Order: sequence, then C-alpha cells, then structure tokens
Amino acid sequence: MSAGGDFLAGMAATSRERARALTEGGRGAELEARAMRIPTAAPLRLHPEGFDLIAEIKLASPSAGRLVADATGIEARAQAYARAGACAVSVLTEPDRFGGSPDHLERAARALMPLGVPAMAKDFLVDPAQISAARLAGAGGVLLIIRMLDDEQLRRMLDQAAKLGLFVLLEAFDEHDLDRAGALDMRAGDAPVLLGLNCRDLRTLAVDPARFEGLAGRFPDGFPRVAESGIEGPEDAARVAALGYEVALVGTALMRNTEPAVSIRGLLEAGRAGLVSSR
Repeated sequence: MSAGGDFLAGMAATSRERARALTEGGRGAELEARAMRIPTAAPLRLHPEGFDLIAEIKLASPSAGRLVADATGIEARAQAYARAGACAVSVLTEPDRFGGSPDHLERAARALMPLGVPAMAKDFLVDPAQISAARLAGAGGVLLIIRMLDDEQLRRMLDQAAKLGLFVLLEAFDEHDLDRAGALDMRAGDAPVLLGLNCRDLRTLAVDPARFEGLAGRFPDGFPRVAESGIEGPEDAARVAALGYEVALVGTALMRNTEPAVSIRGLLEAGRAGLVSSR
C-alpha cells in the first residue's frame, strides 16, 4: 500500500473506532432520531454568478504542524470569516492529527447561527452515525472523502446527509475519484453536493497546484467545483477561478494570517474577477 493509502487507512481506522463508540448499544438510531428533531441548519448559499470561499478553522495539520496555540478564538474567528463573505466555515473535528474536537464544531456553529452561515464538519467520516452527530453539533454540511468509501458506503453517507438536510463536499484526489463521482447518482435531496479536488499529494503531503489545471477537464457535469489546498493568496484564487472552479476551500493560509477577514475579501475579489475574465 502506498504512503498515501497508509495515511487514509490510518485515519479511517481511528475514525471507525470513534464511530463504534457513537453507535455502541444501538445508539446510532437514537442519534439519527435526535438529529431529525432539531431545527434545520442555515443553508449553503452560493453566489449565483460569482466565486465563493469555504474558510477553515483547524488548530493543526500533519503537513503544517501546530497553527494556533489553543481553541480560545474559535467563535471570533468563525464570525470574522462569515462577516468577510465566506459561504461556509469548515471546522476540523479530527482529534489525533488535526487537534480537532466536536466541541470546536459546536462552538463555531453556535457563533455562526445569527449570521446565517453554515458550519461544515471536516473529518474522515466513515459511518452515517457520524453525520448525525455532526448535525447534532450544529453542522450544516459535511465533507466526505471519496477514496475512503466504496460506492455503497458513499450512497449511504449521501443519503444520510440528504435526510438531515446537510450539504456535502465530496473530496477527490485524482481522476479516478472524479470519475467515481460522475458515475454515482449522488445529487438527491435539496441541499447541494459540491465536488472538490484536493491538490495535496497523499504520498508526501506536499501540494501540487498544477493538478487543478491538469484535472479541470475531468470534472463531471452538475457539481459546483471546489479547489482545495494550495490557495495562498489572490493570485491563486484568480487562477483556479479562471480554470472553472467556483469555490475555494482555504485553511492553513487563513489560520496563519493575523487579519483573515482582509485575506478572505482579497481572495473573493480576485476569484470573482478571474471567473468573469474566463467567460
């Protein structure tokens, strides 16, 4: 197995352990029932003619190390992202390699509620019960990694997200992942399903922005396209927008920035200019 496969396999193994803790004693059905009863989350609203940004909160990452000292600023950061124009705020909940927690998601979602912007649970999800748990923590969307799930698992996870009214960001790493997305009927439900390309090399964890151009033509129709990783500044946003990507997910660059709201506005302005120039 490749190093990239080892990384995802390891993340899947620890995620399955967390899922078992959630579902032991038949609690998966209880989680779903509770998630069905709470009010719906704020919907994802994409600009009808523009370029959007999903801004990410994460305390650490395997490639970048520790990004912030602690979680004390989560609420303020989430609100700053939303007020600057982010269409959603992604929150890492994976505890071992990314320093995340469901509590971070809950805090961000609560802070975003009055602003009408959804929080997205970003983790290595493998079980529908984890989607129910994310909804109970306030999530309005979830990330699903195509390569970690077989076709049946993907359908079950997508069905669960649709049942709970959550938008989905499907994450692809290569042309095979993109082809699988196109082959599956994954667009049921009212909440949108986005398809993202993560340009990170899973063997080295280095980013390869050239993948955005190389694989732009492999995206199936019907999905808003998301560029993930490697977006550092306005020039990057303009470049991916010109290639046809309608959304960018930006995490590390914002976490390292002392004025993330200014950065978000600059990324959005450049991306929307790039999108217009490509038409």
